[in-house]
Amino acid sequence: MRNLTDVRPSRIVHGLAGYGENLALAHSSGTLSYAELAAAVVQEAARFAGGRRLVVVSITNEPDSIIAYLAALWAAQPVILISPDSPDSLERILRAYDPDSVYTAQSGWVDRRAASIHELHPDLALLLSTSGSTGSPKLVRLSYDNLDANADSIAEYLAIRSSDRAVTTLPLNYCYGLSVLHSYLLRGAGLLLTDDSVTEPRFWDIFRRHGGTSLAGVPYTFELLERAGFPDMELPTLRYVTQAGGRMDPALVRKYSLLGRQQGWELVVMYGQTEATARMAYLPPSRAVEHPHAIGVPIPGGAFTLAECDGFDGHETGELVYTGPNVMLGYAQHPSDLSRGRDIDELRTGDIARRTMEGLYEIVGRRSRFAKIFGLRIDLHHIEATLREEGVAALAAANDEHLVVAVTNGAAERVRQRVASFTKLPGWTITVANVTELPRLENGKPNYPAVLALRSDTPQASNVADLFSSVLNIPRGTITPNDSFTTLGGNSLSYVTMSVRLEKLLGSLPRNWHELSIAQLETAMRPRSSWLRTVETPILLRAVAIIAIVGVHVPLWKFLGGAHILLAVAGYMFARFTLSGSSIQGRGGAILKALGGVAVPSVAWIAAVYMATDWYEVSNLFLVNKLVGPHTRTSGVLWFIEILALILVSAAVLFSFPAVARLQRRYPFGFPVALTVVGIAFRYGLPWDPIAPKDAVYLPLTFWVFTLGWAGWAARTWQERVFVTTLAVVFLPTYFDGTRRGILVLAGVLLLLWVRSVRLPAPVVWGAALVAHSSLYIYLTHWQVFPFVRDEFGKWTALVASIVIGIAYHRAGSWALRQALRQFRTVTKTTPRATQLTQAHRTTKSAYGGAKVTAPETEDTMDREVPDDLDEQQKIFDAAKGSTDPEQPKEHVSEEGAVGGTPGTTDGQ
Repeated sequence: MRNLTDVRPSRIVHGLAGYGENLALAHSSGTLSYAELAAAVVQEAARFAGGRRLVVVSITNEPDSIIAYLAALWAAQPVILISPDSPDSLERILRAYDPDSVYTAQSGWVDRRAASIHELHPDLALLLSTSGSTGSPKLVRLSYDNLDANADSIAEYLAIRSSDRAVTTLPLNYCYGLSVLHSYLLRGAGLLLTDDSVTEPRFWDIFRRHGGTSLAGVPYTFELLERAGFPDMELPTLRYVTQAGGRMDPALVRKYSLLGRQQGWELVVMYGQTEATARMAYLPPSRAVEHPHAIGVPIPGGAFTLAECDGFDGHETGELVYTGPNVMLGYAQHPSDLSRGRDIDELRTGDIARRTMEGLYEIVGRRSRFAKIFGLRIDLHHIEATLREEGVAALAAANDEHLVVAVTNGAAERVRQRVASFTKLPGWTITVANVTELPRLENGKPNYPAVLALRSDTPQASNVADLFSSVLNIPRGTITPNDSFTTLGGNSLSYVTMSVRLEKLLGSLPRNWHELSIAQLETAMRPRSSWLRTVETPILLRAVAIIAIVGVHVPLWKFLGGAHILLAVAGYMFARFTLSGSSIQGRGGAILKALGGVAVPSVAWIAAVYMATDWYEVSNLFLVNKLVGPHTRTSGVLWFIEILALILVSAAVLFSFPAVARLQRRYPFGFPVALTVVGIAFRYGLPWDPIAPKDAVYLPLTFWVFTLGWAGWAARTWQERVFVTTLAVVFLPTYFDGTRRGILVLAGVLLLLWVRSVRLPAPVVWGAALVAHSSLYIYLTHWQVFPFVRDEFGKWTALVASIVIGIAYHRAGSWALRQALRQFRTVTKTTPRATQLTQAHRTTKSAYGGAKVTAPETEDTMDREVPDDLDEQQKIFDAAKGSTDPEQPKEHVSEEGAVGGTPGTTDGQ
């Protein structure tokens, strides 16, 4: 056992008294100055006069708990920090490391023996879990130099002042939350202690009362801030907001960076790992708007290099390697490891990164099987190993928000409860799927994309108690009607999801719902008719528009404008699925795939008609008749498809320029608005003479209606939606020769902008989905169908026949494509690479081949993702059986088609 004189004390705690009467801690019972905090720490530390001991501290956001931790640090006692919400963690640490003393809020200090039995290295200061809460006994060994260097660095690049006040938004046993405590104590700044969520008014009362200057959050915190109305809050003392704990959506980074510029505070995005005592990089606030994808530059005192790995040469891209004084001593997995000194000098992060031309670093991938979900680092291999030891064969996969576990021999609910208990993830983020056989690739390796796809099979809660059980991960049998979200221990992580799903279940969300009992919430449930179903507005608009268009041509009525509504819907879906779901590098291919979804069935039908009749010209085969002629009575009827194809070709060319793609990512709303304004200017001749007469309704200048729908999807605030609405109200009614058509198109656009979905009788919803998904084919075939049927059987029969034959053409095309794909798989089955490509195709959404509709729970989930590879119409009839989106009611019919699923339609000429 080494003497205390061998240990260099930490400046974090040994400098406390020097800040005198500065505010150190503010809490529910009052405040502590630095002088008072220092005195309390020294007094508490006197209990360690007998020598160094291995201590465990269950740390909370309370002064006594923080004083206990700081006292151990002041007395050079190596500390294992754990969460107060995890009794299992304490039991595991007791078994694995046999500590000498334990501090909990309930029992205070409990000495387990008179003298330490451990050999403790003089540099060893702190031990933190390396894998979040996954239950692994593996700990990160941190030194006093690590703690001081990291706190120094953070204080430097954040320019922390003694007048600053940080509010506790994160657990202190989490390295991010602990780094806030350390860096603020080092600079004599104040900590505002609270367990309230950012969604609670009391949180902001504390913040305002004490002049809070900073907030720290993981990506999920920003979703809570949105719900709390943070963008509209008056917070005059706020200086900066920090974000770490996982990758945040670049669009959200940019949004909050711009918001901070408007309101006088800064957003600082940070990157780190526990192994680096929390921080390795930060993105300077001045560069966040232009580079929201980047993690930034190394922190002061640190440096990055790129190492060769997994096919990356390490020059421009490679594994990110960090060096600096905050790199850990090494790992500990057994008490004998506590006597070891430094094992490593550099930290291989496991992240694949690249260095940009601007000198910033971006993370582009991950080597090992770790996932970060809501800031918790989850070891997927450890989950599988733990369940295997308990007799459950399992595979685990995850994205940034969800963990999916496939099991073959375990009760799903029991396994979910077990996984939630040792990962400490909210229960609603975990899906456990029972499968007959674990998904494997042809080479026998786990098929993790297939595991992740199983998330769509999760059942929906049918009542409030079941929903609480699912979201809060509480056994159903322990929940009573008198329980509420608050009494059941709901927290900030589960608040948003519970509120969203509860609103869907109840029909409307009562005020102060989190304080209402389950019985009260059940009473508030709006009765739902079993024969009503929900359908998204784009689907309904497509169905109504194609029926209206065919009716115009039969003719049965003169409700013109359907094609332009569909053009706006096409733009809306283009933005919703192609631009939102594709990387910058993959957009060209996604847009060309959309073009194929329109062109292939169109050209196939046009070619057949061309060979059999005199309806079409050669230019129709290339979808350019409207541009090059000749303009005969029948050749021009395909104008809508030709313009849609032209728009997609233009988009593919436009986005082939990386600068344009980056511009759209940087300004997701401003970009389509600018295109719309340009289109309007050309259309109306502002400020120059028009390049086409104003009655040229069918010329390519109609692209602005497409970009108007695009802007409608990109609008994320009510102010942005109002702006798009204003453009529509001002320019659509005067776009056509008659105002009636313009008003009809305007009505469709307003529904698209402001009404997400409607509830209709189930047969109507089924029929609308069927017609909407076949609308392109209905449009193509009806020109040749209705003239013959009308003359023989009448107009209404002609309308029905046009719809039915269009659906039949769609079914035939889907069947032919399915057979072709099966033949392709047969030919390539023996080629490993080809097999992998085929499986990749099966797990990739076809963004434009058709719209994704809810499917039965027994259907193959992976096939369900590829509309062109299935009997699409059967899926439509199955739509009412269940939703593939766990966040939607089971009767909800949703659309994930885009332009290819948007039919070519016309108002007639």
